[in-house]
Parts: sequence; structure tokens; C-alpha cells
Amino acid sequence: MSDLPWLTPLRGLVAGLAVLITATVSAGSVILLVRGDTGTEGETAVGSPRQALVPDRTLPSAPPVVGGPGVQVTPPRLLAVAAAQVPAKVLRDLAKVKNVQKVAVVDGGTVRVAGTGLRLLAVDPAQFRSWTPKVVADHPAVWSALARGEIVADAGVMKRLGMVLGAEYQLDGGPRLRVAASAALGFPGVDGLIGKELGAELGFASGVVVLVHGQHVNQQRVRDLLGGDAQVVAVGAEPTPRQTAVAARQVLVGRPDSYLELYQRGAGVCPGLSWTVLAAIGQVESGHGQNNGPSSAGALGPMQFMPATWKAYGVDGDGDGVSDIWSAYDAVPSAANYLCANKAGQGGEQLRKAVWHYNHSWSYVDKVLSLSQAYALAYPNQ
Repeated sequence: MSDLPWLTPLRGLVAGLAVLITATVSAGSVILLVRGDTGTEGETAVGSPRQALVPDRTLPSAPPVVGGPGVQVTPPRLLAVAAAQVPAKVLRDLAKVKNVQKVAVVDGGTVRVAGTGLRLLAVDPAQFRSWTPKVVADHPAVWSALARGEIVADAGVMKRLGMVLGAEYQLDGGPRLRVAASAALGFPGVDGLIGKELGAELGFASGVVVLVHGQHVNQQRVRDLLGGDAQVVAVGAEPTPRQTAVAARQVLVGRPDSYLELYQRGAGVCPGLSWTVLAAIGQVESGHGQNNGPSSAGALGPMQFMPATWKAYGVDGDGDGVSDIWSAYDAVPSAANYLCANKAGQGGEQLRKAVWHYNHSWSYVDKVLSLSQAYALAYPNQ
């Protein structure tokens, strides 16, 4: 019913992948490990009723967020095939590798129809969706088909094999399955998708295909962590010229585990600026990333930037080569950068004016600075 070229023979699989990995990939996999009143900056995204102006006591434990409204796709940059199921500890170690933003692992196997092999990934649709190309992520038929236990075939495979959308196909030694949807998946060496539960019924190998999201990740380090038999290939598009230009404006704060630490590191971008001001703005604007907009005026992300201002002041805070308005790791130091350009680091009246530039409302200024003082009292040793 199902042989396992994902595992045996490994070399044959790797050779097949090496031949097929020639196109730009914008897709992904499953189990995730993941280590902005007046139409200006400060357009408050938090809905009514507004949050009470008291410090958020979860700041030391609340992880910063990455991602905007709807499905934010995170294309993999590396694909690895392991000789056996990848342990959870190895996945955690991979997530800590420099420049790695996300790691995913998926089940894989092969079914045969009239002797023709189809290499499939078996996925959890809810976790897998954000790793696919945007056009696939927004295609409801794909996710409905997986939920019903049907096949989603790659568009190129449909054409090459003359498969008919909506038809049922008898698996050699297995059940009949309907090809219910087709899409340009972009996975090298992969002919289609099925649901994770169906994959388990067909005897697919669990957790052997690993995908990594992040620019400029050390391939050898990934290979070493997965073991000598693992094969690792680079996939996905190279950074665009715009992204390369953005990378020159890096203001590195890394990817701290909590909002508290992120605000503290972000304040370092602007000498003299207290982290409590950033925390107050982050709470008023989006509830620390709980509501990232877009606002009615078009402000975006956890610090609610207008796109034109982001273009001038947005920075790459985590060193991944991209200045992402939706990422707290970029948005918080960018807010400090913008405030500093308006002399916030000088304190006093200059700080008030800088916050006013963030949102042209003196009541907003009073609100932010009052909450900033409350943060200082709530976290006296920070």
C-alpha cells in the first residue's frame, strides 16, 4: 500500500530530491517551533472597550509576536530529509541556530496508483497552512479537502500524469482516494498533500522532513544537528534588492523570549529613552501585539506604523535580513528609532513632543507617559 522512499533507500530519495529541487519554493510544513486617532503613527488598533491603563504584569513571560492579519506565510529556506524521526530536542536545537525563525517537521511517504509512485506529505492543515504560498493558503478548497481525508495534488503532477480533478483513484493495495483540489504547491519532489491522520493510516514515516524558515542559515550546522545521514538543500527565493537594502539598516536586538526584554533592548536604540515608554506605547497601540490592525487609517503591526513612516524608520531588529512591520522584533526598535529621531532621548518636554509625533494628540501623550510611569512602579528593579 505505501512504501517509504523517504527513509529507504535514503540515498535514492536524496538523489530524487536533488534533481527536483530546482524551483523557487514558497511552502512549508507543520509542527512549529518559534523561538500602529489621527492617521499617524500611534493609530490605536486595540478595539473598544479600550484596555485599562494599568501595566501588563505578564510582560516578563509574554512572547513577542510575528505576523499580521489573516494568514501570514513563512516560506522555508532550507529543506532537510532525515534518516529517522527527528527528536523534539533536535527540533528545539535547530530553532536556536543563528537566523532561524521557525522550524517545522512533517510526515512523508509514497503511495502507488497503477504502479506510479506519488510522493505525499501528510500534514495538519491548521499548522501547515501558513507555510504554503499565499495563493495556496487563501485557497479554501485545499484545506477542506485535507480535512475530509482527500488528496490535494500539485498542479504540475496533475498535468504530467493526466489526473482528473474530482476523480477517485485506487491506491495499489490500499483505499480509493479522491483528488479533491489542485494547487501549485512548490514543494520540490512532492506530488501532493494528505491529512496527517490519513498519512498515519497509510503507514507514512513520521517526522522525517524538516523545513527551516530564516535567511542566511548555516546549512552545515543544520546538517550536523540532524545527523550525518541527513540531506539539506537550500530552497526559496533569494532576498530582493529592497530586502538587501533594508538589511543595511539593521538595529540588532535579537529575538528575546519576552516583551519585557524586547522593550528593554529596544530602548537601547535610543540612549536616554526608558523602556517603559515603549511598553506603554505597545500596550496602548496593540495590547502588545494582540491586535495588530490594520487600523481604520491604515496603521499596521504591534507598534502601529503607517507604511510611509515605516519605510523611513523601520529597521531589521532580529537580523533576518527583512524589516517586517508585523514583527515585534522589528517594530519595537523601529519605534525607538522613530522616537529618537524626534529627540525622545533628551527627556522632559522633548520626550513629550516625540510622543506627540508618534500620534498627534496631547491626550495620547498624557496617556502614554502616565502608563510609562506606572510601568516604572510596577517593575522597579528592571
